[in-house]
Amino acid sequence: MAHKLIVSHSDDGRRLDKVIRSIWPGLPLSVVMKGIRTGSVRLDSKKASCDVRVSEGQEIYVPWESPREAAGEYRYRRTLPVLFRDSRIWAVNKPENLLVQPDRKDQDNVLDRVKYMLHLEEAEERAYAVHRLDRNTTGVLLVALSGVSLRILQDAFRERKIRKTYLAVTAGLPENQGEIRAPLLKDAESNNVRVDPRGKEAVTRYRLLAGGGDISLVEIDLVTGRSHQARVHMASIGCPIIGDIRYGNEEINGRWRKKRIRRPLLHSFRVAFSGLDGELEDLSGLTITAPPADDMMGLMSERGWRLPR
Repeated sequence: MAHKLIVSHSDDGRRLDKVIRSIWPGLPLSVVMKGIRTGSVRLDSKKASCDVRVSEGQEIYVPWESPREAAGEYRYRRTLPVLFRDSRIWAVNKPENLLVQPDRKDQDNVLDRVKYMLHLEEAEERAYAVHRLDRNTTGVLLVALSGVSLRILQDAFRERKIRKTYLAVTAGLPENQGEIRAPLLKDAESNNVRVDPRGKEAVTRYRLLAGGGDISLVEIDLVTGRSHQARVHMASIGCPIIGDIRYGNEEINGRWRKKRIRRPLLHSFRVAFSGLDGELEDLSGLTITAPPADDMMGLMSERGWRLPR
């Protein structure tokens, strides 16, 4: 059944395709683009291009059922640990084996859990992922509760006003500290990333926190935010992240699987805000920290390693 909705203040100035995908996250991108291309999707009763910027009060017509009907009355009745909350943003501690957004219909994900926890039902009441974490990366994830907050936070990331610090358990013993400057190229078909001079600029800084001969605890600062950056960069210097099947060492991972380490031990440990603008200005100076998951904490405890301050 077709559906009509009015563009909210939150979506004012956003691209038409991005507005639609945030309301119907389970729809394949090909379906959304075909609807726009063929004119099945209309803006104020007229055909529009996917990159047109919508304005508050405009009417969007789509050939799909309402978002509430599509969601099936809150299919994901599971919660998440909340690290920080107010009316504009949430920060949650993402567990392993959970996508931030679904890549197919009816798939459990962070955003639908947040919507369930916030009792968001109407089309204009949505939650937006400010950044991404891989399925098996745990830790701090920021969720904006309006398009305005989303734009402020995304601009802040680009301007390095938000600093993300990761913790990783790696094979071997890296230098006490270092900077990795190596361009990264992503193969869209395989979703693999590799160091390649044809790739995009990527910069990672790291600091050794503790070493135990065969493995180390490392603090990682991603100066750029490329896909799989921490995993590929650490592997490129001979210190792959323990448990990383895609970029790690199979022999080493095999030994750790016997000790129940079955994912990359990479954790989004801390997010710190500085110099935010607009309605989020009062959050400047805020630092949000997430405790690592049990598998990582158990290994750290076994080695006598402590969390950084």
